[in-house]
Amino acid sequence: MDHLSNPNPVFEIFVGTLVLIVIIFVHGVGIRTISLQFSKSWARVTSTTSHWRLNLMLAVTIAALAILHFVETLLWAVPLYVRDIIPSMRDSYYYVLESYTTLGEGNIALPDRWRLLGPIIAMSGLFTFGWTGSVLVSIMTDFGKFDRLQARRERVEEDKTP
Repeated sequence: MDHLSNPNPVFEIFVGTLVLIVIIFVHGVGIRTISLQFSKSWARVTSTTSHWRLNLMLAVTIAALAILHFVETLLWAVPLYVRDIIPSMRDSYYYVLESYTTLGEGNIALPDRWRLLGPIIAMSGLFTFGWTGSVLVSIMTDFGKFDRLQARRERVEEDKTP
């Protein structure tokens, strides 16, 4: 019972930082893989590529990014459950999702001894969502350039027709 009344913040921060580093590493590998796959698909895009294929490519990329975030939150939730910090896997995952998205309005709380993990989980969400956001901006920039090029081609074609 002494460990509950006398929490060790250095240990909490150490454990949280280790998991944070793992999450950032996983996110980096995942982002790199998803970006590489997008780039390979994008390299095959031509002026005749149908809109539905472009939309499908975008949807698959966004789905892959969402799955990456779900995996990362699972990597936070499993240890909380396995170490009985939060007794139910569902509650553990719910708590992590609430913290990771920085919403923080849940009715589940970590035990006093582990409460510093919540802000560290939120930090990992901020880092990874920011990173994901930058990738989406880059992807949408590619789509915007493609759309502008298509519009120019169409205008040239219209100018050619009498």
